[in-house]
Amino acid sequence: MQSRTPPARTGRPRSAEADAAILAATRDALVELGWSGMSLGDVAQRAGVAKTTLYRRWAGKNELVVDAVAELFDELVLPDGDSLAADVVGVVLQFGELLQRPETRTSLMAVVAESTSDPALRLRIRTAIVDRQKRLVLQGRERAQRRGELPYEAEPAVAEQHADLIFDVIAGAVVHRALVSDGPVDEAWAQALAGLLIAGLPAAMT
Repeated sequence: MQSRTPPARTGRPRSAEADAAILAATRDALVELGWSGMSLGDVAQRAGVAKTTLYRRWAGKNELVVDAVAELFDELVLPDGDSLAADVVGVVLQFGELLQRPETRTSLMAVVAESTSDPALRLRIRTAIVDRQKRLVLQGRERAQRRGELPYEAEPAVAEQHADLIFDVIAGAVVHRALVSDGPVDEAWAQALAGLLIAGLPAAMT
């Protein structure tokens, strides 16, 4: 008996342009309306798509907003520095500049505030934003280890813990500086943070 090939799925393919328009519209709506005032209908109207288009891509507002924030953080790149200090300073300055944009500040603060009472949203923030941006730490650490600036960890579990710690220190410091204490994330501050971090890393990784 011959097996039958399942029929090809029909319908319009997912459009990258539509996704980009929806995520941009989400950030614009958050800036203008805030979390409670924003609706999927408003986002659809701003993006020029049907409301059903949003529901085919996202289960609800929480997922949509997290993806809108995650897209902004995907712009961060590890600079081509010649030292661990240069790499840290470069990422910190990019991060600080990103947090100065109204759409980033509003979107990030809104989704973090909402996540305090929503464990599922916290998990989505971790997988869509934190885990994705940890790539910068992994890349920077690998470079530093090749240059002999940091020791290699023998155990994968220990290496993962160190990556989490580095990410938490950098991200926590920059977010607090930019969004809580409202201080400048400038060259001098970034260099001071890099110096503090690098001085403590060898001891933490042994």
